[in-house]
Amino acid sequence: MLNVKLIVGAVIAAFFAWSALALAQTAKLTDPQIAHIAYTAGVIDVDAAKLALKKSKNRDVIAFAKNMVHDHEAVNQKALALVKKLKVIPEDNDTSKGLVQQAKAEQADLTKLDGPAFDKSYVANEVAYHKTVNRALETTLIPDSKNQELKLLLSTGLKIFQGHEQHAEHLAEQLK
Repeated sequence: MLNVKLIVGAVIAAFFAWSALALAQTAKLTDPQIAHIAYTAGVIDVDAAKLALKKSKNRDVIAFAKNMVHDHEAVNQKALALVKKLKVIPEDNDTSKGLVQQAKAEQADLTKLDGPAFDKSYVANEVAYHKTVNRALETTLIPDSKNQELKLLLSTGLKIFQGHEQHAEHLAEQLK
């Protein structure tokens, strides 16, 4: 029964995250909005990974979470350097706000879990979250970005995050 709850939770989280990102498709995004969405998505994943580092006892989950913190913080540092170089101020928007709202709900749910239940739920959420973010990068954020340096940074991030998605899927299989 727990596995069904975990899967349903991950699907719901993915639906809401995709719904938030889909809002971005109703109107063309500006580069400042795209930068804010991408940065926000990275911060959300770092926060989830930090929670995993506090709660998990599983060495594979801990290693995965450490990788998430390292990679997402590195990409976000590059993003901050780029917006500073370009003298662009990231612009908060409905998509970013929706992502933050959903992340708070997911964090609250994860906080209630411990042990293998936490590990499975965290990893299932990581699979769903990376699928959602990667799809948004491919279909909206990269195509809509006007600045070539931003487009390149997002494309590089996508390659890294596709690896995260595959790693999370493999880890989810191990945790079954």
